[in-house]
Amino acid sequence: VLLVIACPCALVISTPVTVVSGLTAAARRGILIKGGTHLEGARRLRAIALDKTGTLTQGKPVLVHWQAWGDADPAQVQRVASALAGRSDHPVSLAIAQGLNTTEAIPGVDSFEALAGRGVRGVVDGLPLVLANHRLIEEQGLCSPALEALLAEHEAQGRTLTLLASEHAVLGVFAVADTLKAGSKEAVARLKRLGVTPVMLTGDNPSTTRAVAEQVGIADARGGLLPQDKLAAIRDLQQRHGVIAMAGDGINDAPAMAQADIGFAMGAAGTDIAMETADVVIMNDDLGRIADTVALSRRTHALLWQNITLALCIKAVFFALAIAGQATMWMAVFADMGASLLVVANGLRLLRGLPGR
Repeated sequence: VLLVIACPCALVISTPVTVVSGLTAAARRGILIKGGTHLEGARRLRAIALDKTGTLTQGKPVLVHWQAWGDADPAQVQRVASALAGRSDHPVSLAIAQGLNTTEAIPGVDSFEALAGRGVRGVVDGLPLVLANHRLIEEQGLCSPALEALLAEHEAQGRTLTLLASEHAVLGVFAVADTLKAGSKEAVARLKRLGVTPVMLTGDNPSTTRAVAEQVGIADARGGLLPQDKLAAIRDLQQRHGVIAMAGDGINDAPAMAQADIGFAMGAAGTDIAMETADVVIMNDDLGRIADTVALSRRTHALLWQNITLALCIKAVFFALAIAGQATMWMAVFADMGASLLVVANGLRLLRGLPGR
């Protein structure tokens, strides 16, 4: 009787059944978690860094304004900007290419190169050009007071600015606007209710960053960040908060996701490198699924301890009965198989639905 009661089946099976149930419950709702370690670790999150474009916003910006600058020919600006933007897969570049929609023949681009966190560059019609953000143009010393005033006007409206420039002058200005995802504000609020501090890290200009942060309710928003700046910000957040996560969808977010304790990638519009680097992939790009993952992790942890406690208590009770001579063989079988079935049934409760939904 003692040997049957001492069988550790219930104790051993309680953890894998619960973890697999949690992973299955998440997968059914479009949350692909790469292993039980990340599922269990999500409950300890204290802060999460969120990219803006494609994570908080739709990731489908629209070109709302463009103009040639200085003495540049508008038709020529349109042609070369379409050529450079068409070679990039960044959402802002795609918006520019689609918005310009020129009917003229688009020239080829030589020596094309993506500049992480800055833009793209290449040689068009023998002329070296960049299609880049405000920061890179400032670094090249091409910004004039008049240009700065124009950019500030657009940035105050929450627009993302991209500039076409040669080695010596700015040729064109392109203003792109993106819209928030429908559930972004509620998703941020849910994270706060779970005790997770949201932080925005983006390469967009500070004015647009502040405008979006105010709309979704994020107090700590940092703009104008390059990939290495995001990486440094993640390290800073880890020192301040402890266990943190990073959510993003682009190449620029991959280093930060790798550094974070848990990386979340938006799977529908995300790049391959972002999804490869991440520990959790949100297949439908619903930001609320991050809060679901945290809640599911905490529920999984609670059920794990319930199962362990249940298995040990049943064994202890029947062990005491056996010592006292009150336990029979059928009681020992119940203590063994009954406890195993109970912890399996308890672990499968995770399949009923995600907490908070």
